[in-house]
Amino acid sequence: MFTDENIGAIVLTLKLASLTTLILLLIGTPIAWWLARTRSWLKGPVGAMIALPIVLPPTVIGFYLLVTMGPNGPIGQLTQALGIGTLPFSFAGLVVGSVFYSMPFVVQPIQNAFEAIGDRPLEVAATLRASPLDTFFSVTLPLAKPGYLTAIVMGFAHTVGEFGVVLMIGGNIPNQTRMISVQIYDHVEALEYTQAHGLAAGMVIFSMLVLVAMYTLNPTGKRK
Repeated sequence: MFTDENIGAIVLTLKLASLTTLILLLIGTPIAWWLARTRSWLKGPVGAMIALPIVLPPTVIGFYLLVTMGPNGPIGQLTQALGIGTLPFSFAGLVVGSVFYSMPFVVQPIQNAFEAIGDRPLEVAATLRASPLDTFFSVTLPLAKPGYLTAIVMGFAHTVGEFGVVLMIGGNIPNQTRMISVQIYDHVEALEYTQAHGLAAGMVIFSMLVLVAMYTLNPTGKRK
């Protein structure tokens, strides 16, 4: 199991999942806050766009991201004009694809946590002359902690388990774009079932630990 290729795939997957989760926390927090507080008619369409990766097949998402970031796509033309080149079949492209693919698993738990807070704590903070920014960091974030913990766990785990999106966008380049899921697929294709079993069993254990952590950290349903 602990071959150089397997270790490389594990390290690269953990790196991708960590970076994706961090980016999603940064960009997902204002999106979740807006969705939780707005009364605009745009809430429905924006919420639907955020949730789209949940219902779309990963290969469909990967295909359209590949076209969009390719040399003839709008993002591809922009990155080429900036001298960056094209993003497909690179680690940067995997990050972009993973951020889009895992977004609902981070935004929705945070949005639910914000909505559960209600208006009362924010109104009390306002009467104490706390600024909106101070209220957010001193009141909202501590109260939304369970939602953030769930978002971190789900976002990280969902990125680790990607297959269709990473294969479409990143291909299968060792130590550059080959994730654990793709490595397992390669072992199966090569009839290397022992190697595949080792990685797959590790993924099963990891997934179980993720679920245990999520249900432990999430207070919903606990008896008082």
